[in-house]
Amino acid sequence: MTKTWDEGARPDPFVMTPAGWARAVLRGIPLALVTFGCLLVMLLLRLIERPLFGVRRPMTPYITQFVCWSALRILGITHRTTGDVMAHRGAVVANHASWLDIFALNLRKRIYFVSKSEVAGWPGIGWLARATGTIFINRDRKEARAQKQIFEDRLRAGHKLLFFPEGTSTDGQRVLPFKSTLFAAFFTPALVDIMHVQPVTVIYTAPAGQDARFYGWWGDMGFGAHLKKILATPRHGQVHIIYHPPVKVSDFTSRKDLAGHLEKTVRSVFRIGSK
Repeated sequence: MTKTWDEGARPDPFVMTPAGWARAVLRGIPLALVTFGCLLVMLLLRLIERPLFGVRRPMTPYITQFVCWSALRILGITHRTTGDVMAHRGAVVANHASWLDIFALNLRKRIYFVSKSEVAGWPGIGWLARATGTIFINRDRKEARAQKQIFEDRLRAGHKLLFFPEGTSTDGQRVLPFKSTLFAAFFTPALVDIMHVQPVTVIYTAPAGQDARFYGWWGDMGFGAHLKKILATPRHGQVHIIYHPPVKVSDFTSRKDLAGHLEKTVRSVFRIGSK
């Protein structure tokens, strides 16, 4: 199992009130209907899409974007973006603070996440991840070659893969060192001259009066408790997505050089608590 980041400290427990439970129900029901209703539509559409287009998905990603847009609207989280989304073939990398990143990063561009293998077995989230084309990986050297081939096949098919190079989520107040292992696929002869990578910074602003780490989901925090807090909060804050200029892989001599540049770029606008 992938080791998760954990500084030990936790925000004060979120106290559920009767009004909070009411808000959780009023938000949770439409969120579930939109999410799983669209999941059913997506699975049915894939019955047509898969035999016609194989690994390519010309239609279903639009459903994913609709679900993500709807989810943030239902939750009441404001979404702000800065910069231009990359038009080149390639991948996207971002810092990782929460499961909410999935909704925020899907809004402006059709992307496919690369996630640790444990996520595939999570109730609810695992099903959604599989349906939306997520690639699940084990950080095991024995599987490196097979995973590298999967990345190459998907990238050559025109998919934009989104990596979280930190390898874990945090409290949203820092950027951890980027791991370079997954960038090896970008330097294959078939991809190195055509691949671009766009660094993206995700910054959350907590609701007024709440701990700055409010949206962070890390360590052994339970998904259910975190979801309940998000559903019950009266007024939410903001997630700001900053799209930096993409870089060409062939301009770097190694995966470590590329990872270092991308980490520095993501960190450059991450002023709050960045370490």
